[in-house]
Amino acid sequence: MAEPIYLEDLSVGDTFLSDHYPLDAEQIVGYAKTFDPQPFHLDQDAAKDTFFEGLAASGWQTAGITMRLLVASLPLARGIIGAGAEIAWPQATRPGDVLRVTSKILSITPSRSKPDRGIVVAECITSNQRDEVLQRMVTKILCFKKTG
Repeated sequence: MAEPIYLEDLSVGDTFLSDHYPLDAEQIVGYAKTFDPQPFHLDQDAAKDTFFEGLAASGWQTAGITMRLLVASLPLARGIIGAGAEIAWPQATRPGDVLRVTSKILSITPSRSKPDRGIVVAECITSNQRDEVLQRMVTKILCFKKTG
């Protein structure tokens, strides 16, 4: 397990790279059945006549996988606590894609009212094995300083 990262350990421009996460059709359909039951997420044949022209993962599934990879690659002390985000899915995540997240620290703002913490803004790019961007997220994260 990686050493926890605190606010004072971070600098603007720091970049973190996750491990890989392979995604297959069975995972896409399983997620969709529970959380996003739309034809383009549920059935390869039905998906052919949709906007996606084939089976595509829910954007929320891509976001969930991103979170899993982010937690492992950016081990912030006390966890990754979101304080808002902008998210875009410029391209569909497909069966056979192998996801990876690259996170870059854009800004660090210490809290004026709570000296034990600050807000870190990070850009998290989820890409596939061809380096195609599947998800772009700019997120504010609550980050704590070391105590003592």
